[in-house]
Order: sequence, then C-alpha cells, then structure tokens
Amino acid sequence: MAKVESSSDNVMHDHEQPVKPRILLAASGSVAAIKFESLCRSFSEWAEVRAVSTKSSLHFLDEASLPRGVTLYTDDDEWSSWKKIGDGVLHIELRKWADIMVIAPLSANTLAKIAGGLCDNLLTCIVRAWDYSKPLYVAPAMNTFMWNNPLTKRHLEAIGELGITLIPSITKRLACGDYGNGAMAEPSVIYTTVRLAYKPSPVNGSG
Repeated sequence: MAKVESSSDNVMHDHEQPVKPRILLAASGSVAAIKFESLCRSFSEWAEVRAVSTKSSLHFLDEASLPRGVTLYTDDDEWSSWKKIGDGVLHIELRKWADIMVIAPLSANTLAKIAGGLCDNLLTCIVRAWDYSKPLYVAPAMNTFMWNNPLTKRHLEAIGELGITLIPSITKRLACGDYGNGAMAEPSVIYTTVRLAYKPSPVNGSG
C-alpha cells in the first residue's frame, strides 16, 4: 500500500527551486493502460513522477513493473492513512504536489465523469480539486464506436472549456480487432507534447 505523505514533505519553500518538474501520471480503465509503464519510464528520465490508477486500470497494469521511485496511488490509499481531523487528504496533497497532471489513458467513462464534475475515486477527486493555472493533459483511449458517439464530442468540449489540453487519439487497429479512431496516442508523443510545452515557474507545486 502506498504511503501518504503530507504536503509539507513534498512542497518546497518559496525561495527554493526544484531540480525537476513534478508530474502526476494517471491511468483510467482502458486496455491502453498496458502502456502506462512505458509512459512512467519516459517521464521519469526528465521529471519527478508519481502515479495514480483507477480500480479498473489495475487490470491492465502491473505495479511491480513501474520504474523505481515511482509511487503508485490507488483508491485504497485515499483514506487509509487518514486518522483524525488535520491529517492530510491524499487527493488534495497530490493536487498541491504536482506541477502537471497527465491522464493517459483517459477512458470514455472517466472522460464523462470529469465533464460532469463527478469525483467518485482518487483520480477524479484530484481533477475536481485541480488548479487550472497548472497544465492538465488527457490522452483518450476507447473503441471507435464510443469515440464517434455524440456524447464524446460534447464531453471533450466541456473539459476543453476547463482548460484541459487534449492529446488526440489516433487511428489504428484496436485491441478488440476493430480498425478506427480512438486509440491512445503513443507514449513518446504524449511525453514530447508535455515536455515541449513545459515552462518552468519560479515556484513549482505551490498551488
């Protein structure tokens, strides 16, 4: 079980400059989560990384395969270390800690939750508490039929209005055997998109 740390352990003082950006990577329930390990490895070469996974994404990813030093937080960790009033709450601590959040893969279900403001797990609670002056990227992954559903367009527009940046899905042979749009962008594209757009601030993670 991942250990919950207080924000005072993670947030540097105003006069200090972190060496690396702090990236919060999150995976929701899509077969594309099998690429989450690769994504974590790419970002770990440049940034300090912490990871979040939904319950359904755990079906596709192996915590033991994640890079050394990357802590994976799950729904079970949300309240496990909370004992009394005044203790840190994990989704708030992670929101404070991160300079950037990347949700890859973003499933149709989690997309709909974010668009509707729902927050029923660790990942969506972080998004609901997010400081939109800091970047938040999403890389959708879903079957073509789901991608082409009119609700998907509506939900993407809704999260775009929040300031969330879309890393577009791609057209390819999907895991189910169908061919079409809806596949998650390759980890290298996600990494490059985030890194090229990164602009260091004088005080990281102080939101």
